[in-house]
Amino acid sequence: MTISSWEESFSHIVSLALAYALALPVGWNREKDERSAGIRTFPLVAIASCGFVLVGIAILGRTSPAQARLLEGLITGVGFIGGGAILKHAGKASGTATAASLWATGALGAAVGYGLYDIAVTLSLTTFLTLHLSHPLKRASQDRTEPADRQ
Repeated sequence: MTISSWEESFSHIVSLALAYALALPVGWNREKDERSAGIRTFPLVAIASCGFVLVGIAILGRTSPAQARLLEGLITGVGFIGGGAILKHAGKASGTATAASLWATGALGAAVGYGLYDIAVTLSLTTFLTLHLSHPLKRASQDRTEPADRQ
């Protein structure tokens, strides 16, 4: 291996590690809430998305119009995984936040692969904070008193 190929390999490893690290807080949140996807799934989705982007760049080139097809495939594939997290019981859907979080984590991994670290960090923080801070709001909306006509 030449020095430039070692540098490129190191860059890829750093990108994959960053995607993994940025997805961990989201996975941890889902895991502690005992959701269907958690600490293993979210980092794997992020590094897989990052990996596909890195492979696509290596094969197609960074500016190739075929990059759009790569992203279309990632969006569809991660959406499929997220769809598996949604369950319907007695007319009520559950798992939609996990599914949306998986989709955001796929976008996070792709952003890291393309070197768009600001987008990746923003996706990680926003997803984690939305999941973490929305619990009190969700509980408050569910705990509201019954309307007068239903009492």
